[in-house]
Amino acid sequence: MPMLVGTSGWQYKDWRGVLYPPKQPQRLWLEEYARQFATVENNNAFYRLPSTEVFASWRQRTPEGFVMAVKASRYLTHLKRLRDPEEPVGRLMGRAEGLADRLGPVLLQLPPNFRQDTDSLDTCLRCFPGTVRVAVELRHPSWWEAESELRAVLERHGSALCWADRWSRPVTPLWRTASWGYVRFHGGITEPPPRYGRQALKSWAGRITDAWPDEAEVYVYFNNDLGGAAVVDAMKFARAAAALGRTVSRTPPALPPTPASDTT
Repeated sequence: MPMLVGTSGWQYKDWRGVLYPPKQPQRLWLEEYARQFATVENNNAFYRLPSTEVFASWRQRTPEGFVMAVKASRYLTHLKRLRDPEEPVGRLMGRAEGLADRLGPVLLQLPPNFRQDTDSLDTCLRCFPGTVRVAVELRHPSWWEAESELRAVLERHGSALCWADRWSRPVTPLWRTASWGYVRFHGGITEPPPRYGRQALKSWAGRITDAWPDEAEVYVYFNNDLGGAAVVDAMKFARAAAALGRTVSRTPPALPPTPASDTT
């Protein structure tokens, strides 16, 4: 599926009555999520790296063709700050093997105060198996000042620069560094917050369409989970992309009405 649209995580109690039936037990939420979406970004692994058995259980609970992106452990990105990456990368990939054919890209999100260090990033990316796609989300502005070096490192490893949005604006350069893409939405400015407006989503669908052909795989995740905003916005974004002729993965056909309407 060329464009896979989902959310960052699925275990949010305020999604009851939005994505999950009010009386559905939490132990069945992943199954319900995977029935309505074809992909999810697993951010549990960032806080506490699950065991191989837990990864394997997620594989067993999701249908064939489902894709789970995995956010790399903060031990690697925030505590070690990419130093001596062989062991943490090996441990991450060893455990994520439990997902087997459900494993999607790995996301490396670096801290906001992590200044440009393309050598350390290069060393870290070398530790990942060549069969694994790695997206890199950079947040300190010094990285953009080293454009040629940074792009060379990412392109050499086939890694995608993660495009990120915050408050309905791009907060990263829109550089295409791989044959595939990775986009994260952290929060919009539409009521009720942190929702995105229709125009913002339409603009983003256009940016992606301009950058990648329809046959290219682009992973799109909404991280504005509060109040089910991510679910609603993922649906709207998928429809905006489809209206531009993109092939898009499944999203929920309809959701219960929300307290406030989106008029932007």
